[in-house]
Amino acid sequence: MTIRLGTTARRDFVTRDGRKLSFTTLGFGTAPLGNYLRPLREEDCDVTLQAAWDVGIRYFDTAPLYGFGLSETRLARLLRQVDRRDYLISTKVGRLLEPCRTEEVNSGFFIDTPRLRFRYDYSYDGVMRSYEESLRRLGIDRVDILFVHDVDAFAHGGREGSERAIRELLDLGGWRALSELRAAGDVAAIGAGVNEWQPCVRLLEVADPDIFLLAGRYTLLEQEPLDTLLPQCAAKRACVVIGGPYNSGVLAGQSTYNYGAIPEDVAARVRALGAVCDAHRIPMARAALQFAAAHPIVVSVIPGGQNVAEMRQNATLLDEHISNDFWEDLRQRQLIRPGSPTPS
Repeated sequence: MTIRLGTTARRDFVTRDGRKLSFTTLGFGTAPLGNYLRPLREEDCDVTLQAAWDVGIRYFDTAPLYGFGLSETRLARLLRQVDRRDYLISTKVGRLLEPCRTEEVNSGFFIDTPRLRFRYDYSYDGVMRSYEESLRRLGIDRVDILFVHDVDAFAHGGREGSERAIRELLDLGGWRALSELRAAGDVAAIGAGVNEWQPCVRLLEVADPDIFLLAGRYTLLEQEPLDTLLPQCAAKRACVVIGGPYNSGVLAGQSTYNYGAIPEDVAARVRALGAVCDAHRIPMARAALQFAAAHPIVVSVIPGGQNVAEMRQNATLLDEHISNDFWEDLRQRQLIRPGSPTPS
């Protein structure tokens, strides 16, 4: 299969009930606009989102967690200016935001957020309430895709915690709420947004998801989902959005992996990748973004960006051609798996 790259290249996905979703290959992940690690001015967020629209991005992902509502309300200002038929949007459920005292704020990576805290709630009422609150913040009457957020070991302290969250989602009615919203046409597709592939495979076993947002686990650095999630998605007619294509920064020259320090084995692999990139005069970030976008199950890659320069750089990286010699060199050095799809 020939996979078209390019910021505005379209990838269509038809859900089980026949609804067509048309993604731009490059989407925009708005987590950085929730004051990720540093506060942002409202006007700077507006300019960044407008620039994303101007280069042709038409898929936007957000969540209540990102800035404790800031990401959704900032995105809302762009959405008010454009035709609802011209874009796709996804948001997430599974956390409820509640007023709290200053010392109770648990905003983590997000700085200068509203005085709120989150609590996990995978119940029927919790999902419905979260969805309604997101619609209010976004200023729209529906979203295209609704993900349940972070039913993974990363968020819940281990594999047992992840399984417990999935069981709560099923037993307390959260998945039923998602299914009802899909059946009623309020959303076109449902799934999970997670930092691991294992919960996605689990949900394919016990439920009927359409789509996953997988952050950081199918990248130039990591390809386990080639043997697990991706073929199972193909078999069950589900698709994948790739978040975190730079593994939270290490593949773009930054000093973080999985939002923390870089382990030595990861650093050694990045150095080996970097040597091949240097030999071919290809920025590693360009290779990382194009590799993640090349799999036929992947409908969009959403690297995010906190400013116009970062957003435009992502678009440029996806649009510039990489020769097949580079990918073959990586295969021969066993730096990507033999069966890894690469751009044609």
